[in-house]
Amino acid sequence: METLGVGRPAIREAMQSLQNLGLIQVRHGERPRVAEPQLDLLAEQLALTMHHVLTYDSNVLAQLKEARLLMEAQLARIAAEKATAADVTELKAIVAQQAELTGETPRFMEMDGVFHGRLAEVSGNLLMASVVRAIFAWLKRFHPVAVRTTGLENVTLEEHRAIIAAIEAGDGEAADQAMRHHLSRANTLYRAFDDPA
Repeated sequence: METLGVGRPAIREAMQSLQNLGLIQVRHGERPRVAEPQLDLLAEQLALTMHHVLTYDSNVLAQLKEARLLMEAQLARIAAEKATAADVTELKAIVAQQAELTGETPRFMEMDGVFHGRLAEVSGNLLMASVVRAIFAWLKRFHPVAVRTTGLENVTLEEHRAIIAAIEAGDGEAADQAMRHHLSRANTLYRAFDDPA
């Protein structure tokens, strides 16, 4: 306060802003500390930014869906090269859990996000995994009806299993194509909900 010549409220606001950015941690009764970098916080911030941008520019939606398709298809290809037996087992367990949630749409969709996020992590690129989670979270918020439509759960599960099978076989091309097919179908669904006709 003395150095900057400002009052306590200004310092409090500055600390709150730095904490919201994930740069510091503020605990009651303790001095603020520099925070450990967290990629998930980046994902949350990206999701909020995309929501704001898309509220004012609907053309960005098509670009976002295209970016997701290109990114996740490439990550599936890389995952096919890098996945361990433990990774494949975990992906299968996620899909098995998701299958048990058929009919419980919000929880089914939550597991869908877990699947895509975990698959992205298998690629070894944690930054890209955070971006994948951010895009998924944003689409879920911006198009809640489209991503929660019931009746397509079994299709989603079969597509997830096809992606896993390609990864387990170490077939990058097949994993890429399976992911492209999966997300292209999802993008068609989003377009259907975008179209006022």
